[in-house]
Amino acid sequence: MSRSVINSTVYHGEVCLGEAEVFPTNNHAFPFPSNEIRISHLSPPSERCPPLSILQTISPFSVRCKVQAKSATEQSLLRRLYLSCFQEYKSAVVVVGKEELHLVAMPSKVEKVPCFWCCAVQAGLYASCLGMLNLRCLAIVFDLDETLIVANTMKSFEDRIEALSRRIDVEDDPVRVSGMSAELKRYIEDKDLLKQYIENDAVSDNGKLVGVQNEEVPGLPGSQERIVRPVIRLQERNIVLTRINPEIRDTSVFVRLRPAWEDLRSYLNAKGRKRFEVYVCTMAERDYALEMWRLLDPEAYLISSRQLLDRVVCVKSGSRKSLQHVFQDAVCHPKMAMVIDDRLQVWDDKDQPRVHVVPAFTPYYAPQAEMANTVPVLCVARNVACNVRGGFFKEFDESLLRKIFELCYENDILDLPYAPDVRDYLMSEDANVVPNSNKDVPISEGMNGSEAERRLSPPVHLGDEQQMQHQAQTSLSSLDDELSVHRASANNKSHLDSETGQITLLPSSLFIGVLQEIGRRCDCKVEFRSVIGSSKDLHFSVEVLFSTEKIGIGMGRTRKEAQLQAAENALHNLASNYVSFIAPNSGSTNRESDNASLGTENGFLRDIINPVLDEPSKNDDLVRASTSEQMAQSNDSGGFSSVLSSIRELCLEGQNIVFRDQAPASVTLNKGEHYFQVELAGQILGKGVGLSREDAKLQAAEEALRTLKATHSSQRQISNSSRCNS
Repeated sequence: MSRSVINSTVYHGEVCLGEAEVFPTNNHAFPFPSNEIRISHLSPPSERCPPLSILQTISPFSVRCKVQAKSATEQSLLRRLYLSCFQEYKSAVVVVGKEELHLVAMPSKVEKVPCFWCCAVQAGLYASCLGMLNLRCLAIVFDLDETLIVANTMKSFEDRIEALSRRIDVEDDPVRVSGMSAELKRYIEDKDLLKQYIENDAVSDNGKLVGVQNEEVPGLPGSQERIVRPVIRLQERNIVLTRINPEIRDTSVFVRLRPAWEDLRSYLNAKGRKRFEVYVCTMAERDYALEMWRLLDPEAYLISSRQLLDRVVCVKSGSRKSLQHVFQDAVCHPKMAMVIDDRLQVWDDKDQPRVHVVPAFTPYYAPQAEMANTVPVLCVARNVACNVRGGFFKEFDESLLRKIFELCYENDILDLPYAPDVRDYLMSEDANVVPNSNKDVPISEGMNGSEAERRLSPPVHLGDEQQMQHQAQTSLSSLDDELSVHRASANNKSHLDSETGQITLLPSSLFIGVLQEIGRRCDCKVEFRSVIGSSKDLHFSVEVLFSTEKIGIGMGRTRKEAQLQAAENALHNLASNYVSFIAPNSGSTNRESDNASLGTENGFLRDIINPVLDEPSKNDDLVRASTSEQMAQSNDSGGFSSVLSSIRELCLEGQNIVFRDQAPASVTLNKGEHYFQVELAGQILGKGVGLSREDAKLQAAEEALRTLKATHSSQRQISNSSRCNS
């Protein structure tokens, strides 16, 4: 706590409650205008979550100041406020601009007067997340096209049939011709059904004539228009035919629903108990998107009609999706949300760790793919959602809440515990996810993004159109039938201190979050990739890639156990890298030399300024010889490992070598060639050029070994000569 004290007057509305002392924390500016703490309202009471646990989850370590009453009698208004907040799990809210400052009543071991911590959060976010956390509810965001549905109009059917026919005409492989012909047949059959629906408002399904059923579209807020659509549902085939504009037959759409959607849907809101708040984020046109969602959720169990315009979010085709855009009205924090989508790269980088990627739905190209596995794709997604929710609230209840209850007014802000994050329970998927195990799906199976808008124009305005693109605002009961998520039981895992390079103790669940933060600060992508395990007892194996370079691997009996071990190993390797990097400079007396060799501090790792190019080297390969044998095994396990072992024997204890792949300006590389250089304490020991990274790295290591041997030989000769002379 800062020692500067500011005297302030506390008001609730226009009523003066008393005088208080304000202690700003961590060099924060005094947050209250005019030295007045004006409370506008009290937050809703919480059933099970104290206010500090909610604030730490949605706005971690945001304590701006500590507030302490100067004096207070038993009947003073300020003490009454304190007792009301403390006993009913409420906070006193001061609104400053687009922020809310929450005064949280804290117990004190020393003080006999009311004491508060003041935490900042985006306006409106606390109330929304309070309800979700009390109900043990998270948010889930769905993509539509090729994730949950595939939809086509007559025009899109014709285009796809024409494109496929041309491919068949030029294909020589009889096996591929056979596969494409079967695909073409499926398109033609569904196009014929759509044609029957357009012309007759009925279709022939296995010899049985099925007519339309008029379905009334629930009214949207602000709309007086009554819309009734002619719809045909072929339930056993997961087919629905609908008309976006009931008056225009050319807006008829043939929709295939992904199998097992009902299993996932029933889990999200079982028996009226909401496990997830549901949102949709799509690049499709709004009227089309609203109707597709209505077909998926006809009873409006998941999204009520009054919520539709806010919960179905449409982004411009070609733009990137973001959770900040989905939750633009502060309805949820991204840390409490997961995404189901068939494409990862359409999401902002910061949201990608929260995306569960499913294979694209391809009912024409691979109709049996959905049921080929023991568990259908959407049942896997249901299980993932179940594990995420179970893991999140297990951590919330057993770790966060328990530690929050132990805190007092006198505690330091850094004593606040780590809050759970959905990304901790989702594996980052390989960017090269192959749809249904095939790399060459020939054509898109249904309409996407602007295509739906173009094919279905003119659009029908189902309600007041809201502007779609605008700047987002910045800023202890058991679980029901949840699948348990394995969490490491040890609470004494290590973590890299960014200031000293020392290893400090932190819970194991922090490893993944810390790695992601290092990647964010270094502008490098951190990926967890599943690999084939080599042990019969440990069934799962996961490796960590840091900007495409493998920095750690882990094995375990569950994916989560393997992921945690991989994250721990990777973090230890990065810690070793950091320590070895700063060690040569830490004892230097030449400050100018230090400044010339060090770039900007980014919190965990430092960028090197290349002395030749005088600009940051972003592609440094920070693999150290002493990090782990796994790193050596990834490069020519025979020769490379042997060379590294020899180098280690010649290095002093604590010294580490650094491999860099940034070629200086003086080195000219031919096309396809790779460059590496080996450094020790800032000195270049060896250089290598090869047709592969491994060859170049090996050459550099071998030259470094020769340099070290020559140096040691020279030192021995000098030493022997000195002894002889003496």
